[in-house]
Amino acid sequence: MPHRVDEGLAGTLKKVASTLKSAGIPFALGGSFAVYAHGGHSSDHDVDFLLREQDKDQALAELAKVGFRTEQPPEDWLVKVYDEDRMVDLIYRPVETPVTDVTLNDTEQISVEAIYMPVLSATQLMVHKLLSYSQHYCDFATGLPVARSLREQIDWPRVRRETEKSPYAEAFLILLDRLDVVPLRTDEDALANN
Repeated sequence: MPHRVDEGLAGTLKKVASTLKSAGIPFALGGSFAVYAHGGHSSDHDVDFLLREQDKDQALAELAKVGFRTEQPPEDWLVKVYDEDRMVDLIYRPVETPVTDVTLNDTEQISVEAIYMPVLSATQLMVHKLLSYSQHYCDFATGLPVARSLREQIDWPRVRRETEKSPYAEAFLILLDRLDVVPLRTDEDALANN
């Protein structure tokens, strides 16, 4: 793996994943640890799990049983759990889109810190990263390491289709082209448009 992982956070990640697995709650690892699981590099250092909104209360109850402190913040798209001072986000509506069975099927089973778990696909991770950019938050420095390190695993035509309404995503994709990371248009794009 390309960079070192915070051992405390890794232990917390394992506890959350094993608790959700034991309870039969569908989930997927997202965020920077998912990038790491795919062999990539992320500038963020947090633990994010995606789950369906209908499963959040059961997830909180199961995690509370094993010692996590739970929190329902005012934001209406996630809940949080704490393992001592280590925070984990349980996200049920990333980038204003509900997590569904389709989202949770867009994963790969990967061994993360010796536990097999569903990890969001590199393509979906890139889509979420690009759709998180807005007039309030547009730090391309968080997306560049992800795009560079996972570029061969990402379905770029799909990323372009799913982010086409975002001017921030468009600017990021132009930047990737100008930096010779990923071409703006490929032969696949030309075929898809015919």
